[in-house]
Amino acid sequence: AAMHRLGGHVLGFSDAKMTRAGDFYQESMKDTVKMLEYYGDVIAMRHHLQGAPHEAAHWASVPVINCGDGWGEHPTQVLTDLYTIWRDKGTLDGMKVLCVGDMRMRTMHSILYASSQFDMEAMVVSPPELSLLDEFKAELDERSVRYREVESVEECLADADVIYMEPVVQADYTQARVDPTTEHGTTPAAYQVTRRLLEAKAKKDAIVLHSLPRMDELTTDVDSTRHARYWAEAANGVALRMSLLSLVLGAIE
Repeated sequence: AAMHRLGGHVLGFSDAKMTRAGDFYQESMKDTVKMLEYYGDVIAMRHHLQGAPHEAAHWASVPVINCGDGWGEHPTQVLTDLYTIWRDKGTLDGMKVLCVGDMRMRTMHSILYASSQFDMEAMVVSPPELSLLDEFKAELDERSVRYREVESVEECLADADVIYMEPVVQADYTQARVDPTTEHGTTPAAYQVTRRLLEAKAKKDAIVLHSLPRMDELTTDVDSTRHARYWAEAANGVALRMSLLSLVLGAIE
């Protein structure tokens, strides 16, 4: 959408099986990227393998944008998140961000990394089996990220300026394709945000963000509250990506 709105054109594929990388030939990352750079002026890559966009950038002579790499990071989403918070609050400094969901997710990694660049504090709520990994905690400590782990949303919701949601029921991002018929679990109340909980506990000006798609961790009755910002966040994502494309292509400085 961002490229089309800028007047550009988009070529692409979403399944490696549609390319020589996923068929009989098993084309290498290097060879695939060398072909793609002749098809366009920029490569926007989402890949199920962590670090794939970084490798692609090593081989490419055109800009490569990381649009999400497995369980790694999601740079364009975190830029959208920060921009949405800034537009609503007028600042990023002093914000207390409640992160709720699977802490293995790339969006959670990126928002916590980004908080090190501002005077922000994070509260982290997740099921024990989906909590921050020890190696990731070490990286956060190296970056002097201020965070604390909490057992439930209800326990810390009143302190939050921003509630950043992701599912605790997740697809396997290390797989290129996931069976859509796979049975989904339900989200325990400790990791769920509802209208009733927001009315009872949240600050009047607290905002709720979600990269989407959502499941039952964020109930639809939140949509009509003053706290909901995830639709505005999605709209901001288009504008942000338009700006990013313009920047890497040299149209703006």
